Amino acid sequence: MALTDRKVMTFDVVGTLIDFETGILDYVQGKANAAGVTLTDKAILEAYAVAEDRQHHQTPRLPFPSMMAPMYHEMAEVLGLPDSNSDAEEFRLSIPHWPAFADSVAALKRLKRRFHLVAMTNSDDWALSHFARTLDNAFDDLVTAEMVGWNKPDPQVFAFTRGRLSTRGYVFSDILHVAQSQYHDIAVACRLGYHTCWIERRKGKQGAGATPMVQKVAIPDYHFGSLVELADAVDAGK
Repeated sequence: MALTDRKVMTFDVVGTLIDFETGILDYVQGKANAAGVTLTDKAILEAYAVAEDRQHHQTPRLPFPSMMAPMYHEMAEVLGLPDSNSDAEEFRLSIPHWPAFADSVAALKRLKRRFHLVAMTNSDDWALSHFARTLDNAFDDLVTAEMVGWNKPDPQVFAFTRGRLSTRGYVFSDILHVAQSQYHDIAVACRLGYHTCWIERRKGKQGAGATPMVQKVAIPDYHFGSLVELADAVDAGK
């Protein structure tokens, strides 16, 4: 199938459209600088990834903003950061300030001309309301971990979204799932038989950054380094 044969694009939001690594670094480096602690970006992002992986296994039903306080406490211990309940809560409250990637808003507007766009995120409703505004309210529908009661990579998130799409007349073959995270999205979507598009935001960079590592990279149907590359491919009729 060509990209233009699809009717729906379901999107991971954080990491694919929202530059969460910049958001994390802005907050943590600010705390570190105030405390006189010198940290590399690599150390911060890797500490976040380890803490997130642990929280996903311990509390797989919690939206990720609810995990951020315990994640901060774990990161603070590893990185030597100030560690109070207010520091951890401020980490969660930094979410509304996380920026979109430079190409996200314009590319989503281009894709919206052809596709039904669905946000499918491990955020709660509060966080997604902020992300949606940052992305200029590009989506036709919103699905959060708070609605589903589970986080990706649990297949129930995909099943919930498919159910909502079916009420609008869309079938499985209409859907292309678009995501950055192999850990949360691409691997499970491939196992479930979805057509997938990997937006490899860290293409050319070392390591997996703030995303937990996977043992084996799943091979997507489409692979781009940015969202604008996907929009260009659609406009080219590929």
